Amino acid sequence: KVKSTEKKLTQSQKLKKGLEPGSVLILLAGRFRGRRVVFLKQLESGLLLVTGPYAVNGVPLRRVNQRMCIATSTKADLKGADFVSVDDKYFAREAAAKKSKKDEMFAAGASKSSMSDEKKAGQKKMDEAVVKGLSTDVKSYLKACFSLSSKMYPHELK
Repeated sequence: KVKSTEKKLTQSQKLKKGLEPGSVLILLAGRFRGRRVVFLKQLESGLLLVTGPYAVNGVPLRRVNQRMCIATSTKADLKGADFVSVDDKYFAREAAAKKSKKDEMFAAGASKSSMSDEKKAGQKKMDEAVVKGLSTDVKSYLKACFSLSSKMYPHELK
């Protein structure tokens, strides 16, 4: 058979069962593994947009693969929250200018990039709406880290 050179239309990934905006998820991999986060929306790339909120448990706005999270039955109220401005381009990194090897050797670690003030302000504004919809019980639930103990099996959890 001859393979066609036409590109397939990109379809957005189907969401896992139990995932809807406001659901609380448990992250399974990455820097924030074991943390509970609030699911905000699905991005065009198929990744999930989640937040801690940062003020509650220190997890910033992040993109997460569906396979790397477990959905819980807990829901958070997202009324009044606006996440239209956040898309995959929001997370794009700036291209750094190329340097010669001599410059690289002497300036190792000198220019460490941090989050821009614009993104920090955006994080606060978006988290504000999410935090308003959280009860004190849900806040303490989000602060706690998830871990398995003996006689606790992930496939039996609800």
